[in-house]
Amino acid sequence: MSRTSTTPDTFDQKMSLEYSHTIMSDKVEGSGGAGEASCPFCNPDGDRILASREHAMAVYDGFPCTEGHTLIVPRRHLASLFEASEEELRDIWGLIGEVRKLLIDKYHTDGFNIGVNEGEAAGQTVMHCHLHVIPRRKGDVPDPRGGIRWVIPEKVKYW
Repeated sequence: MSRTSTTPDTFDQKMSLEYSHTIMSDKVEGSGGAGEASCPFCNPDGDRILASREHAMAVYDGFPCTEGHTLIVPRRHLASLFEASEEELRDIWGLIGEVRKLLIDKYHTDGFNIGVNEGEAAGQTVMHCHLHVIPRRKGDVPDPRGGIRWVIPEKVKYW
């Protein structure tokens, strides 16, 4: 995927670049909603696909938090994890386990953060459901306690 040499300042700007540089193809398997042809998850570059199942695929994140950061994406264009069918959920959760093994072997990770931004209030900027599988390594932050709880810093410390 080609990118411009200009460095975007915000995640939204990065995603806007991702949209504008995504190669359009016949990979869209959406439900007929608007915007699917420009969705970066409906049309991922083939070299970013790590694993695939009938109803979902695993793609390397275009803007990774850590080396190996991967997204699990349903093939059908849907905004929310709660819209997924039983078959889609089976493939999504199956891919999380499969990707975990692949990433441990390739990147020698010590742990993972797995999460989903569900809706704009939770930080979702691409309205195609996707789950983050973020490899972690001992020492990558001074104190990893609290993990995903750091999304609201004043609520993180429960110990």
